[in-house]
Amino acid sequence: MLVKASNIFKRKFLAGLFITIPAVISISVLLILFNFVDGILRPLFYLFWGVYIPGIGFLSALIIVFFIGVISTNVFGKTILGYIERFFLAIPVFKSIYSAVKQLVNAFSPENKSSFKKFVIAEYPRKGIYAFGFLTTECSISTNDSSLAMKTVYIPTNNLYLGEIVLLDERSIIYTDIPIEDGIKIILSGGIAAPQIIMATQQENK
Repeated sequence: MLVKASNIFKRKFLAGLFITIPAVISISVLLILFNFVDGILRPLFYLFWGVYIPGIGFLSALIIVFFIGVISTNVFGKTILGYIERFFLAIPVFKSIYSAVKQLVNAFSPENKSSFKKFVIAEYPRKGIYAFGFLTTECSISTNDSSLAMKTVYIPTNNLYLGEIVLLDERSIIYTDIPIEDGIKIILSGGIAAPQIIMATQQENK
């Protein structure tokens, strides 16, 4: 009887644990983000008002981001943001960081249809081992008497924003019918979101 009760308690406890851990981690991440953003603008409000209102910095950041999104969708706003971006790119050290971060963020933007062309399965890092990746571009390696067509594939190795860029031939790539958005979900979930059956296509869909 005690053994049975112990097993029931263990199963219930583990079930609750697996539900609680993602919730706790998600709330912790949100709190860290909230405090970080709120802390950036907090000194400005304290300087002008002389009093600290919890959350005012975070709320202001949301309004600023929304306002930037609004003005970036019209011609006048795009012109202003273009001048600001050119100013950033004129700063010697800052321009390198800004360009790299912008390209990385744009690559994962749902509105960007050109960075990632296809979610693929690549034979990498060696024969017989496969990894999920994103097809980005095509190139060719030329010698004096021949040319070898290659595919550039970005393979995430640490969550999503860190990875390796590899050159593979056509035989080392399996094209899938998985949309880019679903491919990102698969990577972020550690493969848990991957379907049980992945349909392979004969070639890249243009």
